[in-house]
Amino acid sequence: MSALRQYRITARSASGIVAQVEAAVSAGELSAGERLPSVRRLAADAGLSPATVAAGLSELRRRGVVVSEPRRGTRIGARPPLSVAPQPIAVPAGAHDLSRGNPDPALLPDLAAALRRCEQPVRLYGEAPELPELIEQASEALRADGVPSAHLCVVSGALDGIERVLEARLRPGDRVAVEHPGYAALYDLLRALGLHLEPVALDERGITPEGLRSALRRGARAVVVTPRGQNPTGAALDAGRARQLREILSAHPDALLVEDDHLGPVAGAPLHTLAAAGPAWAATRSVAKALGPDLRLAVLAGDETTIARVRGRALCGPGWVSHVLQRLVATLWADRDVGERVALAESVYAERREGLLAALRARGVKAQGASGLNVWVEVDDEAAAIAALLARGWVVAPGARYKLTVAAPAIRITTAALERSDAARLAADLAEVLSPAPASRSG
Repeated sequence: MSALRQYRITARSASGIVAQVEAAVSAGELSAGERLPSVRRLAADAGLSPATVAAGLSELRRRGVVVSEPRRGTRIGARPPLSVAPQPIAVPAGAHDLSRGNPDPALLPDLAAALRRCEQPVRLYGEAPELPELIEQASEALRADGVPSAHLCVVSGALDGIERVLEARLRPGDRVAVEHPGYAALYDLLRALGLHLEPVALDERGITPEGLRSALRRGARAVVVTPRGQNPTGAALDAGRARQLREILSAHPDALLVEDDHLGPVAGAPLHTLAAAGPAWAATRSVAKALGPDLRLAVLAGDETTIARVRGRALCGPGWVSHVLQRLVATLWADRDVGERVALAESVYAERREGLLAALRARGVKAQGASGLNVWVEVDDEAAAIAALLARGWVVAPGARYKLTVAAPAIRITTAALERSDAARLAADLAEVLSPAPASRSG
C-alpha cells in the first residue's frame, strides 16, 4: 500500500494539500520516489473534489515536490526542494562504492598546503565582487578552449551558475531542453524553478541534432548541454556534432544556450564549445572535480546582458563568492605542481574508464563512456543487477534517477578510483550478473 494511502489527507483545500504533503515529505512520512494514488482515489479518500486534488498536485509539481511521468504516475521527487533528512546509499563494509560520481581523493591537490601559501588581505563591503587575478586566469583558460571571455563572473559552483542564468532569462512554465538520460540534480533544479523539461536524446557524441530540433519545435526556450564528460553516459561533442548543433542554435536566436563544462580539464576529451552560437548564452567552468568538490566555485562566461543580470542579482543577495575561496582557487591555478597533478588526474581517469570499458567488451558487455568519470551500462533489470552486484561487493547507481521517461534500464558506474585489477573483477562479476541463467530440465 502506498505511504500516502496510510497518511490521511485532512486538508480541505488545494493549498492545504500542498502544505500537508510538503510537511509529510520533510518529516520523512513520505519518501523520495514514493508513488502516489490516482487523483480520483486521493479525492475519494479525502472527501474532496478531483479538481481540488488535481490543483494541489499541480502546485506540488510546479514546486518540484512531486513528479508526473507517462505510465509511471505521480510520485515524490527524487530530491524535492525541501529540508529532508538525507538517505545515503548503504555501503557494506569492504564494498567498493562506485555510485557517487566523486573524483579520486588521492588525485586532488593538497588544499592545506595551498592555504598556507595563500595571502588573505582583509576584504570589505563595497569592493569588486571578483578577484582580478582569478578572472584573468579564467579568461585565458576559456579563450584557449574557444569560449569568448569578454564577460565573466564568479558563482558558487556550476549548478548555482545555471540556476542564476535560468532565473535571469526564463520564467516559470518555460520549457528547457535537457539531455536524456541526464544529470539528476539538474532535473531537480529545473523542477524547483517551475520549468518544464523537454528530453533530448543523445548518443556518444552528445545530444542529437534531430533531438535538439524537435525540442526547439516543441517550444523549448533554453537548452542545457554538457559538451564533454556528460553525466551519466560520458558522451562528448566532437567537431562535427558541435558544428551541427551550432547551426541549429543559430537558426533559433530566441533560444538560450547553457553549456555546463563541469569537469573542465579532467574530462578526458577536448572541448568543442557551443558558446555564442546565438545571442543569449552562458557557459560554466567548475573547479569541483579537478581541485575538490568542497571548492564551491565556478566561472561563468556569457553574453553581456546575461552576465550583467547574474551579477546584478547576486549583488541583491549574497553579494559575492568569498574572496578567501577565490584567492585559494587562484593560488591553485597558478601553481605549476597543481597543474601537473590535474594533468595526471585527467590521464589516470581516462585510463581507468577505458580499462573498465575494455574489460567489459572482452566479456561481451556493451557500455558507454567516451569521456568523464562514469561508465553507463544497460541491463535487463536495474534492481536485480544492483542487488546482485551489491552481493559481490559493488555499489553502483541506478539509472532510473537519470531518466525522465520510461527507457532502457541501466546502471552508472563511477570509475574515477577504480584500479585495473578491480576493473577486471568488476567486469567479470557484471558479465556473470547479466548472463542469462541456464535453462533447467524438467520431466
